[in-house]
Amino acid sequence: MELQIAKWGNSLALRIPADYVRSIGIKEGDHVQASLTIDGGISIRAAKWNRKAFAGELQKSREAMPMGESVMEELRLGARY
Repeated sequence: MELQIAKWGNSLALRIPADYVRSIGIKEGDHVQASLTIDGGISIRAAKWNRKAFAGELQKSREAMPMGESVMEELRLGARY
């Protein structure tokens, strides 16, 4: 997602999309931690980890990826030792 930087007083601001806000469980007035990544990016995360929000997102991800047949046996049969 591409976001736009805006002027806020003498600083720059970034609006966080509502979907992102809901998924990490932050609200107005909460504190976040920002850090620079090794590749020149910015990582922003909630200062307080919301276990309930994380568990909900994990459950949604699991439901979106139903369990199928294991491919390990097929890989073993085709492997050359």
